Parts: sequence; C-alpha cells; structure tokens
Amino acid sequence: MKLLRIPARRLLSAVAVLGLVPALAVPAPAQSAPVEETSSVDAAAQKYDRRLLAKATPDECFAGVGLPYPAGPPCEAGQAKVNQSYLWGMTRADQHLWFGTGANINCLTSGRNLQSTEPNLTEDWVCEYGESQIAKRNPSLPPTLGDHRPPRMYQYDLHTGQSVEKTVLVKNAGPEHANRLSSTAGIRAAGNHQGVVLLAGPALAQSINLFAFDADTGAFLGSTNLPQYGNIRHFVVADNVLYAGVGVGANGGAGGHVLRWTGDKTNPFGFIEVADLPAQAADLTVHQGRIFISTWIGNGDDGLAVDGPVAGAGDVLAGIWMSPKLADGEPGLNPADANGWRKVWDVGQYEPDPVVASTYALGGLASYGGQLYWGTMHVPLKATYTHLLRYPPADEESSRIAIQNTQRSISIFRGWNFGNDRQQVDLLYGAAELPAFDPAANGGAGAWALQSTNNTPLYGSGGLGNPYNNYTWKMVVAGGRLFVGTMDWSYISKDLGSQTARQLGLPASAAATLSAAPTLAEEARTSETPPATFGGDLFVFNSPWSPAEVVDNAGFGNYLNYGVRNIVTDGTDLYLGMANPMNLRTDPNDDIPEGGWELIQLRTRPW
Repeated sequence: MKLLRIPARRLLSAVAVLGLVPALAVPAPAQSAPVEETSSVDAAAQKYDRRLLAKATPDECFAGVGLPYPAGPPCEAGQAKVNQSYLWGMTRADQHLWFGTGANINCLTSGRNLQSTEPNLTEDWVCEYGESQIAKRNPSLPPTLGDHRPPRMYQYDLHTGQSVEKTVLVKNAGPEHANRLSSTAGIRAAGNHQGVVLLAGPALAQSINLFAFDADTGAFLGSTNLPQYGNIRHFVVADNVLYAGVGVGANGGAGGHVLRWTGDKTNPFGFIEVADLPAQAADLTVHQGRIFISTWIGNGDDGLAVDGPVAGAGDVLAGIWMSPKLADGEPGLNPADANGWRKVWDVGQYEPDPVVASTYALGGLASYGGQLYWGTMHVPLKATYTHLLRYPPADEESSRIAIQNTQRSISIFRGWNFGNDRQQVDLLYGAAELPAFDPAANGGAGAWALQSTNNTPLYGSGGLGNPYNNYTWKMVVAGGRLFVGTMDWSYISKDLGSQTARQLGLPASAAATLSAAPTLAEEARTSETPPATFGGDLFVFNSPWSPAEVVDNAGFGNYLNYGVRNIVTDGTDLYLGMANPMNLRTDPNDDIPEGGWELIQLRTRPW
C-alpha cells in the first residue's frame, strides 16, 4: 500500500483464523520449481554487502491524539515521532542520489480514499486526522488530510557519503515555492536528464507539483504546478530523451498520458504529451526500441481505489501498453504518436473473476534477457470491498467466504513478440486456478468455484512463495540480473481489526469476525525474534532461465521496513529506498527497530 494503503495491521492474524493463507498460497504445479528458500541472513551474508546510508529522523513530538505537540525533538514531554515514512521518488545523477519523501502516507491514503476521520492509535503509528494540530490550525483543511506534512528532498553524495537536505532551498526561494512545497502530498517521482533533476509528486488538490535542481551545482532552479494532471510516479530515459507517466483527475483515476520533457536548465518545465491513454501510467521501461508502461485502473492512491470501475470495463483494466517504435518518424516520441500506443496485455487475460480483476494494478516492469517482465499489485481487502458492494452478503458465512476468495498475492509475468501473432506471455509466479464468483449459481444466491486462469506458473505460487507479498513495487536490471522489490504486508496486517473493516465497508458480521481474531502483534511482542515473514522482500533472477531466489525477506535488517519502494543502480550496486510508516517507533533503546524511510546500499560480492 504504498505506504499504507490501509491504516492497519491486524489482518494477518485474521487471515490465519479465516483460512486466508491457503486461499492466497495457491499450490504450484508439481513440476514447478519453488522460490529458493534461502534465509535472508544467509543469502545476504553470502552474496551481498548491505549498508545503511541514511534514515529518517524524528521531526515532531507527540503527547496524545488531539493534544498540542510538545517542543522538540529532543522531546522533554511526550515521545518523538518520525513523520517522513517513504523514500518515495529517487534518481541517480552521476555520483549523486536525489530523492524525496512522503510523510504519513498510510494516514493520507486511508483518509483520502476511505474517508476515514476516526483517529487511529497503535503502538507503531498514529493517524490523528481532524484532531491533529495541523487540522485545527487550518480549518479549511479537510480532516482526512490532518496528518499531512510537507515532503523533504535530499542529495546524497556517493563519494563522500554525505547527505544534504535540499528542502531549505525551496523554502528560501520565496513564498510561491514554499507554498507549493507545503501543498505537495509527497515526492513520488524523480528523474534527471541533461543536468536537470526533477522531483515531482501529487498536490493535495487534483494536480501535480514539480521541483527542479541543477544536477551539477545542486542549486534550486524553480518549481511549477501542472493542474491538468492528477498523479505522477516514474520517469525513464529512452534514446537520450526523458519521459514521465502521469494520471489525470483525482489521484490519476480519469486517464493518463506519457509526457516528453523538452526543457533545460533555463526552462526546466517544458513537456509535450506523447501518449493519450484511458488509464494512468504507473511504471515505464525501454524494451526493444519502444517504451512499455504498466497502468492502474480506477481512482486510487497507490491502489486503494474503493470506488473504481468494476466488471465490464475491459478496455480500462490494468494492463501493459506499448509505444510506437522510437526510431520511426521524428526521433523519439512526439504528439503525433499520442494515439499510436497499443495495449498488449491486461489482467483480464489472467484473473477469472471480473470484479476482482477490476481491482488489480500493475507495478514494476523491466526488460531482461530479450523479454519484458512485470508484476501485479493488490491492496489488502480492496477486492473484498468491491465484491461486497457488488454482491451484498446474505450472512456472516457469505462474508467469510468472500474474504477468503477475493484475496490475491502478486503474480509475475514475462512476454515477448508483442503486438503480432507470435506474441507470448508466460506466468512465472501465480496460480493455474483462482476462485471466481458466479452470481447466478444456487438459484441466484451465487457461489464461488475455482476457474482456470489459462496460465500455468513456470516457477511457483503467487507472492513468490510468500502470500503476503502484495505489491510488485520495482524491477531493475543490474550486473546481468533482474531484481524485484516487493511490499510484504504481513506486519501491518496484525493491526487490521474491526475499525479497518468498517472503514473498508465490510458488513458488521465480517467486522466482528475480524476483530475476534487474535492479533499477531502479541506474537511479535512475546517472541525473542519477530516472525520471519515480517519486512519487505527483494528477489533476484540470476538468469532468464532460472527461478527467482531470495536476496532478503526481512526488511534488510529492519522488519518495520515493509517494502522496497525504490531501486536505482550504479553498475552492479543497488540503492534501495524503503517504505516504513511506523511513526511512533523512535526509541533507540528498546528492542524494536525504528520507523521512517531508509536508504540502503546493496553491493553484490564476486560470485
């Protein structure tokens, strides 16, 4: 969930009680090869060197929901709080990493998309909503945005190991830029080209904000607002041209475009539209002389689209789109190419249940070994919510069955020969059969039954062996290997109880079932070691002909890091931007790791 698609954490135990693990972990065919079950400690120790380069630090003091924030940090009263939770957008310009953050994304997502205004306090995080001091000082601010804090921007020198915060340059540039920064939900996208670094993200209103820096001197070049777009996630350079994918409307849910950057240091915000799409662009990559993009469906923030389209909208299902050839006509993509993009695959070719299919999103994708790889994204309980809206349950048992049969973990695909009669797509990790609902069965009462996905997984089950891997957040190629970073929601699921069930629109019977489930938080608090499933995962395909193996499955030393949100490369080195929204985990003296984003270097040892 991006940083939090859902403000929760108790569902993991509920999952066990409701029998969701068997439903999620669909067995692979007998002949398929499972993900290598190397422990994260052994794999990292044997093949990789890991180093923490930078981490969010406490930036506020918290004394209780609705109470004034004490001075600090350091905090003489209350406790320290770390609001900056996602390393959300990152790019490498020569020997510098540039990145921006997002604050309390879990609170913003639940507030904006679930319209939740009930404060949520756990041992790990707090969402105050309308009770926050920010909301009280700004009566015009919707309560759902009460946990917003402006993002921060950084430049990290790979030679010296020094990190310089660039946020102050924006604030000091004048009220126009400072106000633009304060109205930005977070820096979700980052790219650079021809000496210009662009850091961008959605504004609190339905638009996007961009901030430009000189990659050579580090100077701030200016900022702008683009009101015609509602979201931006990624940039890519193709044939010496910079492109970005955007969405239109609230959270990008009303369509999308690909933009070609035409700017320079004197005018850093020049763009032209080179793709006109019915869905917002998510990630982009270059593959065999074209740009390929993954898309999302409906209206949502990183997938939490509770009111998106449902069955019957096949032309807007999340899919893979292919550009015209970059070499055709004028160099690169131009406005004349805007209507020449083709959808070459969508989730309806895999998911047999049309309502569940309408809740899929697609995430990271990469070109590797002459083939295109991509993966799916699934917000916990989003498919359940959508199904129950479409087919209200008759009783508690119907709710239980719907919860069991609507959950999905990520699936990984690869394909080649796109756009012609020799096109082929392979399912690498996923299911040969998935539950689908027939509303006409049982005399109109409806029933679930396994149906074929028309695919046979080559290597293993969904989630790459872990049913709690719900986002394929990023794919990159480095050193001849394909790396896949995911979100693993096992830790946050332990706090998803009756409150979240109500927020998601589940019926009272389902809410009661969820709240009655024992919480996995108790296991985490009483065990000497946290459950091995906690923490975001990184996998690697060492060749195009072998299954993935685990690089790390426990958040790279911090099990509160629930996802690998960003990956950039420098030769064979990887730089990982982690997502960690546990804003109340700030005590360095307890036996629990700290919350807030992390920047991690992963160096491959000689094999």
